[in-house]
Amino acid sequence: MIAHNFNMKRRAFINLSVVTAGTGAVIGLNACSTNSTTKSDPGKLLENLEPMTKDIQPITVEERKQRIAKAQKLLAANKMEALIIDAGTAMLYYTGIRWGRSERTMVAIIPAVGEVFYICPGFEENRLRELIKIGQQVYAWQEDESPYQLIIQSLQSAGIKGGNLAVEESLRFFIMDGVRKLAPQFNFVSGDPVTIPCRLIKSPAEIALMQKATDITVAAIKIGISSLYEGMLPGEFSEIVTRAQNKLGGSSDFAMANFAEASAFPHGSTQPQQLKKGDIVLMDCGCRVEGYSSDISRTIVFGAPPTKRQQEIWDLEQKAQSAGFKAAQIGKPCEEVDAAARKVITDAGFGPGYNLPGLPHRTGHGIGMDGHEWGNMVKGNKLLLQPGMCFSIEPNISIVGEFGVRHEDCVYMTESGPKWFSQPSPSISQPFV
Repeated sequence: MIAHNFNMKRRAFINLSVVTAGTGAVIGLNACSTNSTTKSDPGKLLENLEPMTKDIQPITVEERKQRIAKAQKLLAANKMEALIIDAGTAMLYYTGIRWGRSERTMVAIIPAVGEVFYICPGFEENRLRELIKIGQQVYAWQEDESPYQLIIQSLQSAGIKGGNLAVEESLRFFIMDGVRKLAPQFNFVSGDPVTIPCRLIKSPAEIALMQKATDITVAAIKIGISSLYEGMLPGEFSEIVTRAQNKLGGSSDFAMANFAEASAFPHGSTQPQQLKKGDIVLMDCGCRVEGYSSDISRTIVFGAPPTKRQQEIWDLEQKAQSAGFKAAQIGKPCEEVDAAARKVITDAGFGPGYNLPGLPHRTGHGIGMDGHEWGNMVKGNKLLLQPGMCFSIEPNISIVGEFGVRHEDCVYMTESGPKWFSQPSPSISQPFV
């Protein structure tokens, strides 16, 4: 990646207009007929960007309390005494506490009955108390003491002396193992029956934050596309989009571009790449707003009209994505979204199944606070689609030795069916509506 290398001579951005709106800079891009052979300087444009997040509404304490109440009902229904949560996404989801993971154990525990309580390093207790909005009890362990023994003592203080302890999926093994060795009276079980039903279904507030993250990524990709030039390296594109997402108020999560033959690798290639006229450009970018994710892919042709082959594959991908969207209906299993999109591609002679050339991966993944969550659109997933579920529809077509095409947009399910977070590409020369 070439970092902060924006001291080149500036050129006019092609098909790019910038207007100021209430939330800051709004970028409009109508086409991608970029033909520049010189490096662009997006520095001025990036400097003028303003955050698009001034109107966001963070998740309230009341909503987090409702999440905990739902978790407690699920704990009781599954005959679990408590849920142990490590620092990370799940802790943020339930308590609103952002806490970096280290070798020092810090966990939150949601009992089936009663208030949330916390176990943390003694020297961190005051900092933790500043962050706590839900629950009051903190159990602090000193550097020469066992945090695992303290977890057991805290459970006993909550009236939990045995039975099933649910473990949130990202709880690190050393924590669970440390408690397990000291507490044979407990049976450690997966917390998935609690955490998945909670996090799978997004509230209107969560969907609004994901929409804002999407809007920011759309604006950033437009800037990245308008900055393409002959000879560009993928890292330069990544740097531009990353800076744009951050300037627009998001926390940039990733910004990837692959050119020509490298675009056939869904997550990129280690081979050197330098942009040429007529190359396929496959972009995959996302950011977070208040912890909630976006994920968008676009495919264009740089600096020249598409070849017949490029146009045919682009159009086939568009048809496959549309088929996946139409199959996403309330009460239908997730696998039908994959089946519908994949059928379009295999009917055209690709595959079959996951074989190349064709669609080598699932058609979509769940998305929320983590970029990849439960609710995958993949063969064998019988989970029924429900209002509030959010996922991508991205039936990638990979032709190794030639190029790849991916259209990726995310949807959220409503009672009447799926709604796009970002509208799909209208055409190969118009990546955004």
